[in-house]
Amino acid sequence: MAAKNSTPELILQISEVTAGYGAGLILKGVNLDVARGEIICLIGPNGAGKSTVLKTVSGLLRPRSGAVMFRGENISALTSRERLSRGVVHVPQDRSLFPAMTVWENVAMGAFILSDQALLRRRLAEVAELFPIVAKRRSASAGSLSGGEQKQVELARSLMLDPALILLDEPSIGLDPRARSSVFASISKLAEDGRTVLLVEQNARSGLAVAHRAAVLEAGVVALTGTGQELLNDPEVARLYLGASARGPAETLAKSV
Repeated sequence: MAAKNSTPELILQISEVTAGYGAGLILKGVNLDVARGEIICLIGPNGAGKSTVLKTVSGLLRPRSGAVMFRGENISALTSRERLSRGVVHVPQDRSLFPAMTVWENVAMGAFILSDQALLRRRLAEVAELFPIVAKRRSASAGSLSGGEQKQVELARSLMLDPALILLDEPSIGLDPRARSSVFASISKLAEDGRTVLLVEQNARSGLAVAHRAAVLEAGVVALTGTGQELLNDPEVARLYLGASARGPAETLAKSV
């Protein structure tokens, strides 16, 4: 009997990508493979290029060289809308809900390119089941929600086009510990539902704790990769990015997430 192939299926391949703004170059040859169904967290200092990686994958920024491959297709030259239609969705750092609209209306806006109303209703029902707050606060204005609730609604809205890859930029920014915990629990649900998540998170400990794998960006390149727990327990990573002493026990870091 032939041995079962255990090689993970790659959904995203970033190969030697350079990108920047104006005359400046932020990404200087980024290489990263992302397997289907996993959560990958990008950490690193400010200015390292973490958010720029997400923008290059979603199409908000075109790479100057290299290739972005999604499901085996080179999408480097495609527009953001073309990438969205292929299953790549980007949830930005800034709050992006329409505050005067209801929660239900905001979530429905995530399917703005759908013309099939039956499919729209089915997607709304599926999303409300995955994120109960959508049904619970259905008629409330989005502006009346707490920061953590708003982020969950943003995550729910991102699912309306049934994406395969979700790009999350700083989902926990500005949230208190309880709200942050709820948001990361929601991110774990996305992976359990078969989605792939590429996550940028300044709160490195929380990001690494939820991630299957992680990568450290430094000066526009990937300097280190490993599982989330490997990087969480790495003394040098702890010293540089987690605000902990290199001699501090890894268990202390894990418990503090």
